[in-house]
Amino acid sequence: MNGNQKRVLAIHDISCVGKCSLTVALPIISATGIEVPSLPTAVLSTHTGGFTGFTYRDLTEDMIPILDHWNSLDLQFEGIYTGFLGSFEQIDIVCRICDEVGKNATIFVDPVMADNGKLYGIFPDNFPQGMKKLCSKADVILPNVTEAVLMLEEEYVEGPYTKDYVEGLLKRLAAIGPRKVVLTGIYFEENRLGAAAYDAETGEISYFFADKIPGYYHGTGDVFSSAAVAALMNGLPLSKAIEIAVDFTQRSIVRTYEAKSDIRYGVNFEAGIPKLLKDMGL
Repeated sequence: MNGNQKRVLAIHDISCVGKCSLTVALPIISATGIEVPSLPTAVLSTHTGGFTGFTYRDLTEDMIPILDHWNSLDLQFEGIYTGFLGSFEQIDIVCRICDEVGKNATIFVDPVMADNGKLYGIFPDNFPQGMKKLCSKADVILPNVTEAVLMLEEEYVEGPYTKDYVEGLLKRLAAIGPRKVVLTGIYFEENRLGAAAYDAETGEISYFFADKIPGYYHGTGDVFSSAAVAALMNGLPLSKAIEIAVDFTQRSIVRTYEAKSDIRYGVNFEAGIPKLLKDMGL
């Protein structure tokens, strides 16, 4: 291994079929030259969106033994990137992982737990407060609007949004603890969708939008967050990272839409990786 190669630990579930979580994070981030060690939190035959009869195996009891082994090797990671976590216990373990093998790591938290104004059905109503605790340890958080308002204990507001509303959300999220906040699912007009970002250290707020494509595409949040994590770990500024991530995600959706493929199986991000690397200057 190149001694200068960065390592970003990805802590997500793994859906064997249906592109999301680890099967998205691993190829996107590693393609940009970063090593991606991984800690699966659960194994599913497919993701849960649009499929029935899927298998699910919880790996919580394996997480601490894995951490103990890593500690015996004196491992430290330059980045830690978390996604879907299935329980309060997993959140507590991830907090411990950050403290023990991420002492100098940049911590990225995508608080995957809700969308379209609703908490996912598997979670108890107080789950957002557990995720808020993890976000307080993060350097960068990447919630959607639903996840943001749940952590802030505010009412969900339907878009289109105003700049005042979005910027208020960004600043209230930063008050939880992260230095950088990326908010997805932002739109000021119906046909353009994108993200907003706030750097609490500089006060800079940036936006980037792309044409909205009809339909609901599974795994796009993971595609976006993985591209943003890769860009930031490769030293790009926050505004450029979200521009690249929005563009990469939207192009992946367009490719899938034009192919008329079964959207349950995720978007074709793979074909966009050469352009992603070019956009990052790699």
